[in-house]
Amino acid sequence: MGVKGEALARQFEAKVAEATGLLEKLSDTDWKQTTAAEKWTVAATAHHIASSYEPITRIIKTIAAGETLPHFTRQMLDEMNAQHAKEFAVCAKPETIALHETGAAAAAEAVRRLSDAELAKTGTVFAGMPPLSAEEMVKGALLAHIDEHFGSIRATVGR
Repeated sequence: MGVKGEALARQFEAKVAEATGLLEKLSDTDWKQTTAAEKWTVAATAHHIASSYEPITRIIKTIAAGETLPHFTRQMLDEMNAQHAKEFAVCAKPETIALHETGAAAAAEAVRRLSDAELAKTGTVFAGMPPLSAEEMVKGALLAHIDEHFGSIRATVGR
């Protein structure tokens, strides 16, 4: 374990706790609203985040291990996200909260276990884009991602 990994995990856990609190307070009407930013339902947006922790953690661990990721493009990600938004537009709130909590706990634990040297390792995440460090993935794909989408949910429901 490294100092950075612990600090990043704690930051993430704080954001997750705040997001969980928001999710628990959402009414059925809130859950069905469409976000201005993503143009997805609040349900799909929340499920998007909750279901993203596992693959993001896998990417971070792969980079930290110095291994190569499979070919993946931004266009592929955008297509996956659009399909996900359609499939989970009316998903259940309790299951989404459970997925959010379980996935986030596993992600935080994985980040916590990374050494500073592992966090500094880089790898290509998106074909044709510059490599990212494991630390940059934590900051962008976990920390900023949760801020972005839960900020959108907050703006949509007025909280």
